[in-house]
Amino acid sequence: MADIVRYPIGEQSFEEIRERDCLYVDKTPFIENVIESGGKYYFLGRPRRFGKSLFLNTLQCFFEGKRHLFKGLYADTMDWEWEPYPVLKLDLNIEKYQTPETLDAVIEKTLREWERRYGITPEIDNSSVRFSDIIRIASEKTGKGVVILVDEYDKPLVNNLHNKENFEYCRNRLAALYSNFKSSADHMRLVFLTGVSRFAHLSVFSDLNNIQDISFDDEYAAICGITEEELLANFDAGIDSIAAKYRKDREQIVEKLRTYYDGYRFSDEETYIYNPYSLLSVMQKRKFRNYWIASGTPSLLLKQMKKFDVDLESLLHTHCGQDGLSGLDLDNPNPVALFFQTGYLTIKDYDFDTDIYTLGLPNEEVKAGFLEYLLPRYLNTGSQDAPFLVSEFVREFREGDVEGFMHRLQSLFASVSYRMRMDQEINVHNGLLMLMLLVGLSVQTEYCTSSGRIDLFVATDRFYYIIELKLDGTAREALDQINSKGYSLPFAIGNRQVIKIGVNFSTQTRTLVDWLVEP
Repeated sequence: MADIVRYPIGEQSFEEIRERDCLYVDKTPFIENVIESGGKYYFLGRPRRFGKSLFLNTLQCFFEGKRHLFKGLYADTMDWEWEPYPVLKLDLNIEKYQTPETLDAVIEKTLREWERRYGITPEIDNSSVRFSDIIRIASEKTGKGVVILVDEYDKPLVNNLHNKENFEYCRNRLAALYSNFKSSADHMRLVFLTGVSRFAHLSVFSDLNNIQDISFDDEYAAICGITEEELLANFDAGIDSIAAKYRKDREQIVEKLRTYYDGYRFSDEETYIYNPYSLLSVMQKRKFRNYWIASGTPSLLLKQMKKFDVDLESLLHTHCGQDGLSGLDLDNPNPVALFFQTGYLTIKDYDFDTDIYTLGLPNEEVKAGFLEYLLPRYLNTGSQDAPFLVSEFVREFREGDVEGFMHRLQSLFASVSYRMRMDQEINVHNGLLMLMLLVGLSVQTEYCTSSGRIDLFVATDRFYYIIELKLDGTAREALDQINSKGYSLPFAIGNRQVIKIGVNFSTQTRTLVDWLVEP
């Protein structure tokens, strides 16, 4: 009987993973990078469930001198004395911070735990002063610099982006606490923070001009997540098991894994990363599902999209510099940065000459997340009165069921949120384009021919669709324009059938009023 592979899905404890003999992809070479770079302050930003907490806990075990946990790993070969350092870990990932009191409680509980550990009786009821005393006394009692690890340092801020009062309270409380990183520098060996964003106007970044943000560094591109090389080196048993279940070749399974879960990129170099949560989940369950997407509803993104009237179509194919991706400002939030930092957009290309990134959707799982969670909720299509089944929409398009997908589009636009502008033809074009891009159809707007521009051109393996749109006109006018301009002539040669569709869209009722179809 083959050995059972234990996949540590969602496990954040390095010690638990090693003691239970779970599969562990060796990320300890990055510890050597941190130690030998000579820095003292580090920040790493990555999306949720990407392994930030696990790497932080691995650092904790390393500095606590637990060498037995690293047997067989790269760290065990390092020139390191393995003497324990005083480690102070602040875990802010344990609460949702819906009220300011929650943050106070977490800070108070953590400070008391540290004070008991080092036999400290606080002389003043001030969290910043108490933290300063803890750092100094821990260093003096052990004779070593203190290692401070902060997990999800920004979660209280991220969870209150749309509540300015709570945000300001949390920002002030954290700023006072984090100010000790500079004032207590003489007593510290290392400070390592993880989170989603590098927030502007927070003392940890404004006061520490020597903090190293390694989020975009090439040498740390694979510090979290799984590379293709790591997949092939560590997941043989899982790949073979899935291949056996579905009677497919290994290469076919690897290609499907790549399509579904690979594609994340966090640096200039082309280092692509698999989502670790989804990869471990598919290995355990042997089913291709949208595991990461289903593990948390992106409510923050929905609020951002609705509040600031985000243009999704342009967002899916956008360009941005590194500064535009690395920080967030409450007064002027950048939706591109938020979508990137939360894992819904990733780097697709980098232009050296302009120092500009091209962003896009990482993989099929994230594309499904837009369709299943973001798009329906944004467009208010989640009600039973106006169902919009994406899989049926794609099937109808590919099978030439025009009446089917047109009725479905009519239902979609009838339920569009009033926040989306539908008073200009370009808004309707963009809505259709965004939808079809997300479902994987080959689509172009304003497709140029020798005699004019087709509003919407869609190609499947069996059909060419030429769609002309009229706002507050008639479907007959739209179809007559297709014929009078000869839009179908360039596609007359070949095996694919040309289908011409004239559509009338009403800005009053905000939906498709009628349409005419001509094969």
